[in-house]
Amino acid sequence: MASSAVLFSASLVLCLAAPPAHRTSCLGRQGVAVQVKEIDESRRSPRRSRRSFGVGLASAIGLAAAGRRARAAYDIKPDLAPDSTKYDAQDSDLYEASQLLQKALNADVVTEEERLWTEVISKYSGTDKAWTADVVGRAYGNRGNARARQGKLQAALEDYDTSIAMCPWAVDPVLNRGVALETLGRYEEAIEAYSAVLKAQPNDPAGWNNLGNANMALGQYADAVTFYGKASQLAPEFSFAQANQALAMYAAGDKNGASRKMRALLRRYPDFDDMRAALVASLWSQGLVDNAEQEWLRVADERYNDVNWLRKERRWPQPVVEDMRGFLRK
Repeated sequence: MASSAVLFSASLVLCLAAPPAHRTSCLGRQGVAVQVKEIDESRRSPRRSRRSFGVGLASAIGLAAAGRRARAAYDIKPDLAPDSTKYDAQDSDLYEASQLLQKALNADVVTEEERLWTEVISKYSGTDKAWTADVVGRAYGNRGNARARQGKLQAALEDYDTSIAMCPWAVDPVLNRGVALETLGRYEEAIEAYSAVLKAQPNDPAGWNNLGNANMALGQYADAVTFYGKASQLAPEFSFAQANQALAMYAAGDKNGASRKMRALLRRYPDFDDMRAALVASLWSQGLVDNAEQEWLRVADERYNDVNWLRKERRWPQPVVEDMRGFLRK
């Protein structure tokens, strides 16, 4: 069950890669899929999808253990997106900002990435130009992603809130805020965020996948099957949405349908350990112990030996985890 995270700065960098004298004004927003956990690098997390974005005002939430302040309902307004044709392509500050963004995107380690996003924020927050909110907003959202990957979830949520406040047209910081809330186990709040994303962009496969994840975590398996199916229809190449749907079908009691989907995915992706391990659990639960053993020999990722990892990190639904536990204990 992977929630998708998405990078939101590529279009600005690509448009501004050339020196001012050789480029036209062309800054558009584009989400670039990345992954946040370590199972499927095609989406950067098999469970959560995150996108980068960001610019900041004051933080809107606190995460003290004793309590949390509620945030206002999301109100994404795509029609407020800035008109990139108003950006001055000859602006040297804009060119320098784009170079710094590119440097942050190419950082080798996440701590350096976080430092560079902070540099963008510090250097350009005080400017009063048509592109300020867009550039600094991206930096806040991207810094939130970098912080979330380091487990700094409170700081990440604060960055996302700042990004949302400065860029009310953008779905990315709302989606990414949902991912952080999911990680904290605040699934109802995550559902609120994903629902807002889908209200603004009904054809966002990451939003549908993540909505499925949050519902799966709450044991709402039938709803999760529907949401994963929508994500798969919108992005047939999004293999983990299909894998998540198979797990939700299994948890909902449709083991035969789930097994067929698992086998179909394995025909396309023979090295897909997540589905092979899930198939092992399915076969064992049906009493096909020898078949389960044969499939188990083909699972290369040793993490699937660890039920705690499956439950807490990979976040398989409980019925699948229990069947895998039974196989491992045989």
